[in-house]
Amino acid sequence: MQIPRFAALEGRRFARNDTHSRREFLAASALGMFGLRSLTARLTRPRAPVDTGLLYVGTYTADGRTDGVYLVRLVPESGELRYLGQANAGKNPSFLAIHPNGRVIYAANEVDDYEGKSSGAVTAMSIADDGALTKLNEQPSEGAAPCYVSVDRSGSALLVANYTGGNVSVLPIGRGGELEKPRDADKHHGEGPNRERQEGPHAHCIIPDPSNRFALSADLGADRIFVYELDAERPSIRHRRDADGVMKAGAGPRHLTFHPRLPLVYVANELDSTVTTLRFDRESGKLTTVNSQSTLPREFSGTNYPADIHLSRSARNLYLSNRGHNSIAVFSVADGTGALTLDQVLPTEGDWPRNFSLDPGERWVLVANQRSGDVVVFARDPRTGRLQRTRNRVALPSPVCLRFLAHAGRTE
Repeated sequence: MQIPRFAALEGRRFARNDTHSRREFLAASALGMFGLRSLTARLTRPRAPVDTGLLYVGTYTADGRTDGVYLVRLVPESGELRYLGQANAGKNPSFLAIHPNGRVIYAANEVDDYEGKSSGAVTAMSIADDGALTKLNEQPSEGAAPCYVSVDRSGSALLVANYTGGNVSVLPIGRGGELEKPRDADKHHGEGPNRERQEGPHAHCIIPDPSNRFALSADLGADRIFVYELDAERPSIRHRRDADGVMKAGAGPRHLTFHPRLPLVYVANELDSTVTTLRFDRESGKLTTVNSQSTLPREFSGTNYPADIHLSRSARNLYLSNRGHNSIAVFSVADGTGALTLDQVLPTEGDWPRNFSLDPGERWVLVANQRSGDVVVFARDPRTGRLQRTRNRVALPSPVCLRFLAHAGRTE
């Protein structure tokens, strides 16, 4: 399934679909097997210099569309986006992770039924020097509706969060980047006060810590950050209940990110529109809440659901996407303490911003607006971290995840 060398996308538009929710996508999806290309070479050969502008976009598929992972190039000098092509990664390849070697990309196939079982799937694809993708294989995710994947820092294991299944799973990664069957899994337990969204556990992400000794999983339904001891060699996980971060009731933790120098974790809470700072004990993995604050301007009183969260490389700015308010919140981060101050809330020029990404040079911030079907580019001030609108965008159907090839190995 190689990405075709298409001409740049000029004026191409896709039908808007503002009504499709996760449940509607899942109800319409049943993942079937399709032919596998045999692996003819190991992926340990030296890689050609990486094009720092190459960007992969994970999407929800609908209306019979099969090519769900898109390749786009960002022109670093201008912020312009150029469409290059697309590849078949199965149904609803919504979330992506790139192996630390930069030669394999993994997609979470966010479906509820896989081969007649209550499970989603994960797909592995090799990355050619020009960015083209070739499918290696796929495996069950061991839980319904996988919505997040990350690769441990040694490149030995794929970690998967299964939203509807309310569990996390671990799949060994073969020498060529192919996935083996799930070797370990853990079922989350708990519920919250929001009876519509928190009737039970809903694992929303799982990320290894910087030492690769622990893995943290945010569970929206249980109002909890589950802490696991991670054994990348086996690979396996072991729940450390005494270390878990217990969130405010009804917060709905969704995504998280580690501070690169301070022992802190920042969590985007989907249900109460807050960002929570937790202290992280690097020896025991134990999480302790420091504080929480709003992701919105004071005057806003409508419905909002935070989605993604990222720190700049310097860790002087924290960014968070707001769905409903349709904005990016920009926080300054105090050098010594990691304390957050809300500096800017900027409209995303589209509807329902999901995942976003700072480019490798951190001159630009790209935002995936799921419902309006576009990826929009904002200019970033390197001194203040504040964002400014540009006219640069590309139309893509239901974009939800952005991964630069140059960020291979990043887990969040």
